[in-house]
Amino acid sequence: MENSAESGLEARLAPRRVWPRVPAPHQVEFARQSLWPVETIADRAATLALARPDDPCLIDEAGTVSFAALWADAQALAAALRARGLLPGEVVAFQLPNWREAAVLNLACALAGLVVNPIVPIYRDAELRVMLGDCGARALFVPTLFRKVDYAAMAARVRADLPALAHVFTVRGEGPDDFAALVAAGRALPDARVAVDPMGVKMVLYTSGTTGRPKGVLHSHATLGRVIGQSAAFWGLQAGDTMLMPSPVTHVSGYANGLEMPLVVGTCTVLMESWQAQAALALIPQHHVVGTVAATPFLVELAAAARAAGETLPSLRFFACGGAAVAPEVIHQARGAFARCAPFRVFGSSEVPLVSFGWPDNQARAAQTDGRIVDYAVRIVDEAGNDLPDGAEGEILARGPAMMIGYADAAETAAAIDAQGFFRTGDLGVRDADGAITVTGRKKDLIIRGGENISATEIEQVLATHPAVADCAVVAMPHARLGEGVCAFVVARAAVKTSELAAHVAASGLARQKIPERFEMVEALPRTAAGKIRKDQLRAQIAAIIQAEQDQPQDRQQD
Repeated sequence: MENSAESGLEARLAPRRVWPRVPAPHQVEFARQSLWPVETIADRAATLALARPDDPCLIDEAGTVSFAALWADAQALAAALRARGLLPGEVVAFQLPNWREAAVLNLACALAGLVVNPIVPIYRDAELRVMLGDCGARALFVPTLFRKVDYAAMAARVRADLPALAHVFTVRGEGPDDFAALVAAGRALPDARVAVDPMGVKMVLYTSGTTGRPKGVLHSHATLGRVIGQSAAFWGLQAGDTMLMPSPVTHVSGYANGLEMPLVVGTCTVLMESWQAQAALALIPQHHVVGTVAATPFLVELAAAARAAGETLPSLRFFACGGAAVAPEVIHQARGAFARCAPFRVFGSSEVPLVSFGWPDNQARAAQTDGRIVDYAVRIVDEAGNDLPDGAEGEILARGPAMMIGYADAAETAAAIDAQGFFRTGDLGVRDADGAITVTGRKKDLIIRGGENISATEIEQVLATHPAVADCAVVAMPHARLGEGVCAFVVARAAVKTSELAAHVAASGLARQKIPERFEMVEALPRTAAGKIRKDQLRAQIAAIIQAEQDQPQDRQQD
C-alpha cells in the first residue's frame, strides 16, 4: 500500500504518545523486591537462536519455524521498520490472524524498542479508528484479504482520519509495503536492535469493551514475562514442550501463551488459524501437544470429538479455560474424555493476567472453583470497600507483579486502582480457606429484584445442565413492580419448551425468585473477541423488546 511523503511528514509532526518509563506507584514495591525478569523477549530469543537454533519455535499449516529462523526474520523486519522511520517508543499495531508473521513482528518490535498494539481481526472501522487513534499508532499491519474481509481497504479508510498513522503494511500481499518485501529488504540493512528497558511499555492492548469504550491496557516486558514464567512453572511446562494455540494471538491469552511463551520458556507453539475440533484432534497427537489455554466451548467440542473418535489424546496434560462462566459438569465430562488431561478453570483479565492458574491436581476443586490464587494478593470487598472474610461474596480486587502498568488514560487508571494498589476487577467472587477463588458473576450482572440480589451465574450454571441447552446467559430485564426481573437467553440444541426450562431451574432447589420469568430463544449469544458474552447487548435487547410490547400490547405465548 503506497505511503506518500506528505503523509509521512504529517505523521512525524503529529503529537506522539509519551509512555511511562518508570514503575507505576502500585509497582514500586515489586521493583524493590526484584520480582520481575530482567530480560526482554529479544534477549531470550537471541540466547535461544544460539543455543537451540534448529529446534522448533512455531508450527502452522505452512510448516515449522525454528528459533534461528524466527530470530533472523525478526532482525530483518526490525531493520526495515527502522529504515521506514519508526523510532523506539512508537506504536506498531497489527490486526492479524494466528499467522507466523505475527510472531516475527512481535519479536521485531521488541528488538527495535517499538510498542505493539495487537487488535483482534473481528473489529471493523469504528473500533479500529478508536484504538489506533487513542494509542497514536504509527504503523499498522493487516492481511490484504482474510475471510472475505478486505482489511487493506478498511485500513485505508481509517487512515484518512488518523494523521499519526504513517504506514499501512500488508501481510501475505504484494508490493514494497508487504511483510515479505520488508523482511527481504531488511536483510541487507544494519542491525536495528536497541537497548530496551524491561520496565518500559511494550504493549497497549484494548479491552473487549463489554460496557463501553475500550480501554488501552499497558504492559511491560517485565509484567508479561512474570505471568508467563509463573504459569509455565505452575503447569509444569518445560523447554521443548509443545502448546496448541487456537485463541487469537491478538488477545492477551493467545499473545502471552502463543507468541511469547516460546521465547520465555523455550516451548513450541502450534498455531491454529481458526478453531476446528477435528483439526485439533489430529494436531495434538501429531505434535505431542501437552496443553492449551482456550475458551470453554473449545474444551467442550474437543472432548465431544475425542469421544466420538475413540481418541483419548494421551500427550495432553492440561486444558486451561475461562473467560466466561464454566459449569462444574463441563470439567467433569471433559476429564472423562481424556487419558490424562486435567481441564481446569482459570481467572484473570487483560489488566491482571491469570490471578488464578487453575487446579490441575484436584478434579473436584478444578470443577467447583476457578483455581488457586498464585502470585497475587486478593481482597474480597463489599460495596463500601470493606474487606470481607473467606466465604463471603464481594468484588474481587487483585494486586501482583504481573498486573498492568495502567491504562493509556491516566484518569481511568486512577479510577481502577485503589490507594493500596489493588485493581478493581468488577467481578464478584468468593475466596476460601484453601486459597481458591470462585467467580460468581459481574457486579453489573447482579439482578436486583425487589431489593434482593440475584446472581446470574448461579442460574446459568443450572440451565447449562439441561440436555437441550447448548448455551445460555441470564440478565436483568425491566420489571414494572420489582425494578428488575430475570430473563434467560437460551441457545437450544434441541426443541424445548420454556416451561420445561423453568421447571428445571425450580427442580434444582434454587429460590423461586431465581426462576427466570422470561426466556428468549436465540440462535447465538453475542460475544467479544475474548469469548465473553456481551450482556450489555442482551440487556439492551430485552429492554427494547419489552418497550415495544408495552407500546403495542399483544398476547405473547412463549411455548
